[in-house]
Amino acid sequence: MDQDALKRSVADAALALVEPHLESDMVLGIGTGSTANLFIEGLAKLAHRFDGAVASSEGSAERLRAIGVPVYDLNAVDRIEYYVDGADECNADLQLIKGGGAALTREKIVAAVANTFICIADESKWVPTLGAFPLPVEVIPMARSHVARELVKLGGDPILREGVTTDNGNVILDVYNFSIPQPLAMEEKINAITGVVCNGLFAHRPADRLLLGGVDGVKEFRRPASSLDS
Repeated sequence: MDQDALKRSVADAALALVEPHLESDMVLGIGTGSTANLFIEGLAKLAHRFDGAVASSEGSAERLRAIGVPVYDLNAVDRIEYYVDGADECNADLQLIKGGGAALTREKIVAAVANTFICIADESKWVPTLGAFPLPVEVIPMARSHVARELVKLGGDPILREGVTTDNGNVILDVYNFSIPQPLAMEEKINAITGVVCNGLFAHRPADRLLLGGVDGVKEFRRPASSLDS
């Protein structure tokens, strides 16, 4: 089974997980990236079952509107029950690296608001220690060089992602050669650097459910009870 098929399998599994809980006044959180796009495609047949969505990027918002799903500003929403998004890496604690699509800050905001964060990924994203995938850090442009020097002090090799401006008007530094055995502490250290908007470690807000697609099917991993347990 190729990677695209694995991504579709986890997107379908997420749809099957969420569908029984959909309500007419429910707002979903929708992420960004190739796997999230497949989830959006699947939502087309369920668009009449829920109120609308909050998207973590302008690209996802456009895809949602194209299938008839109203897209709301997060400030206008009281509650997000489920947030569905992919990951660039995940570990056994359901901690993640995200931001390959440069939407990490908005993804982290929507995840923080959501009651249940469902991560969908193929088995290539599963790692014993985070950091093989370059860690994205969103940075205010005038602070780029300062932040890069501070990231070097933490042991990484930051490289500007050329030609990329985030939806928030900022730049991305991708930190290479950066093993992260203690994601909670590292997330805090990077966020404490002046000029950093957000970094792609989702350690303080990990996934509640991880659907991992492999050749033997979709495996589900979970943190303690969420609304999907009821």
